[in-house]
Amino acid sequence: MVLKIVQAGEPVLRQRARELTPEEISSPEVKQLIQLMRDTMRDAPGVGLAAPQVGVGLRLVVVEDRAEYHVGVKPAELAARERQPVDFHVLINPTLVVEDPALLEFHEGCLSVSGFSALVPRARGVRVEALDENGAPVTLVAQGWYARILQHEFDHLEGTLYLDRMEPRSFSTAENHRRHWAGRPTAEVRMALGLPERP
Repeated sequence: MVLKIVQAGEPVLRQRARELTPEEISSPEVKQLIQLMRDTMRDAPGVGLAAPQVGVGLRLVVVEDRAEYHVGVKPAELAARERQPVDFHVLINPTLVVEDPALLEFHEGCLSVSGFSALVPRARGVRVEALDENGAPVTLVAQGWYARILQHEFDHLEGTLYLDRMEPRSFSTAENHRRHWAGRPTAEVRMALGLPERP
């Protein structure tokens, strides 16, 4: 069974999600929600899903960047994005700190802004402190694409969408992104769109 992914315009996507209590974390309802979110993310498919995206205003995120999603992507593109497979994991009540503020800009999409993408600058490296699905503390240090995923999902918990951070001129349908921009270096895309070079 999969859950409905709510789309931009739903109020829950613009509200700060609340923290889960220890009792909630250990509850059968939250355990089931995690399983359903995992199945929904995989069905979409996506590399991350936050509870607000399924209409639940809780600080809960699931993440997984499967190796099969990298098939067909040029090695140079994976290297430029610093993208490697990430095993499935759960983050509850996360806090996020930028550790490497160097901005990397790539096209980004969102399951709650279905059918579109845009260039989004994100910090290269972050550290996340959270609880796992059993309520045990975890610390993650991430760079590149993994750091991007974590920042994107953390934004959802704050009521922020990538639309708030994107380069507006790069906003594109997914189909036009595939036709015109996929696989092209960001500097080349910026030039084609008449945007100044990033410092």
